[in-house]
Amino acid sequence: MLSATASAQQAPSPPPIIPYGVPLGLEAAKKIMAAAEAEAEKNNWAMAIVILDSTGHMVMLHKLDNTQYGSLMAAEDKALSAINYRRPSKVFEDLVAQGGIGLRSLALRGASPLEGGIPINVDGKIVGAIGVSGGTSVQDGQVAKAGADVAK
Repeated sequence: MLSATASAQQAPSPPPIIPYGVPLGLEAAKKIMAAAEAEAEKNNWAMAIVILDSTGHMVMLHKLDNTQYGSLMAAEDKALSAINYRRPSKVFEDLVAQGGIGLRSLALRGASPLEGGIPINVDGKIVGAIGVSGGTSVQDGQVAKAGADVAK
């Protein structure tokens, strides 16, 4: 009886670890950027869009007209969060929104608790990340997803 209780209290197994791959190149980044920009422009959203390679180094940065300057740093932070923690930054936003123990994620160095950072996966490996800022969290996530989906 004791073993049944112990197994019922075990935490679920973590998701599989996605390995890092060869850093994203400029040509791939251009395609990702074009898709993200098109989504932002289609909706008339002023956004900053950052694309990093798998080492966290910047490959591209575009600031659409009338984007606030702070969005440049926020977009890079979101992309770095997605690279370093191998998950979309929305995961941290959701944890913070839950409150309670989810607030512990705020102590993770470099974890952005704002939607808009998405790892770029190619052939099951993280080759980079896209970070977007300038709109609402949902808008930032929508633009980031449009870019990240091109790489699949």
